[in-house]
Amino acid sequence: MPSSVESAPVLRTGSPRPGGGGSVPWIAMYHSVGDCSDDPYRVTVTPARLERQLRWLRGRGLRGVSVGELLAARARGAGRGLVGLTFDDGYADFVTDALALLARWECTATLFVLPGRLGGENTWDPLGPRKPLLTADAVREAHRAGVEIGSHGLTHVDLTHADDTALHAEVSDSRARLAELTGAPVQGFCYPYGTLDGRVVEAVRAAGYGYACAIDPGGLSGPHALPRVHVGQNDNALRLFLKYRLHRLRRRPVAGL
Repeated sequence: MPSSVESAPVLRTGSPRPGGGGSVPWIAMYHSVGDCSDDPYRVTVTPARLERQLRWLRGRGLRGVSVGELLAARARGAGRGLVGLTFDDGYADFVTDALALLARWECTATLFVLPGRLGGENTWDPLGPRKPLLTADAVREAHRAGVEIGSHGLTHVDLTHADDTALHAEVSDSRARLAELTGAPVQGFCYPYGTLDGRVVEAVRAAGYGYACAIDPGGLSGPHALPRVHVGQNDNALRLFLKYRLHRLRRRPVAGL
């Protein structure tokens, strides 16, 4: 592992730390990795910023892993020092700009992709800019590199507004298509836009997912309503440290974990 570490407050022994048993899991939410000069939705970090953030984690004895690995470790009582890393939407720049950095800092991640938009663009963002999405071959490349592949639905729609037929397709059909694409079971789901309600959560659970990621699940709790922390271009070492602490203070422990 590279040795240079960005200066920041130290997570001292006895301080609340992400990944410990009995606490809310700390899961970081990323999207695109690339040029962020035109980024109206604040979904992009530059490769240089991502590397500094990964370096900060590793310098504090923390390691970024997929959500599946994080939850499995916590179930064994071995989650201390692990944090979840997630990348939403399946942007093509994950393979070109993020994958090598994760490997360099000995981290893995969960990549939530849209099997109904493979090789397309992020047309759900009206303000743009248009960003290419991963092709089927690129998804398989990420999977072979040890990245957990999860579903973000088929086409990136607000599931709370979907009728029953559309909800089934977005949740169940996307899982089947990704399993066929990668040859591996798909355990994770991510709610597009972070929106969810009891009906949507039950549909995800019934489809066979082991967990699902939200942003702020509100009153919902459990492994199918996991809260996450947005990590962006402005998150330097101090901001990351504060986000650790505030996440622990603001979020109650997740039921069932």
